[in-house]
Amino acid sequence: MTDNSGPKQAGRFKPGQSGNPAGRPKGVRHKAVEALDLLGRNASEEILLAVINSAKSGDARSAELVLRRIWPEVKSRPVVLPLEPVTDAASALEALGAITAAAADGVITIDEAQGLAGLIETTRRTIETAELETRIAALEAKK
Repeated sequence: MTDNSGPKQAGRFKPGQSGNPAGRPKGVRHKAVEALDLLGRNASEEILLAVINSAKSGDARSAELVLRRIWPEVKSRPVVLPLEPVTDAASALEALGAITAAAADGVITIDEAQGLAGLIETTRRTIETAELETRIAALEAKK
């Protein structure tokens, strides 16, 4: 293995200087991408009909492709939990306890619990920041 550090390599490229200054100009697309775009423009309707016909014939992969376009996956769902408003650290602790209990009981998923816990933590930090600002302002006013 060769050592590419040291005096022989010093000054080879300056910071911000490209190793290939005459490289591909900005905006120029790869020929394979251009060919795929051309294929898509010229045969998109035929390809779509072929996939739909294949799905109708029982091809599970084609059916999956079609169905994912018609009904995209739901990434999340509304979660309804009886939580009190988070106004301080103590209420944040209570909310996290309720979220943990709901996840343990199977009312919500672990992912949903993590999302809710993240919201509670963000709220707690926001409250903490506002309280610190108030305390600093009060200290500065006493000076």
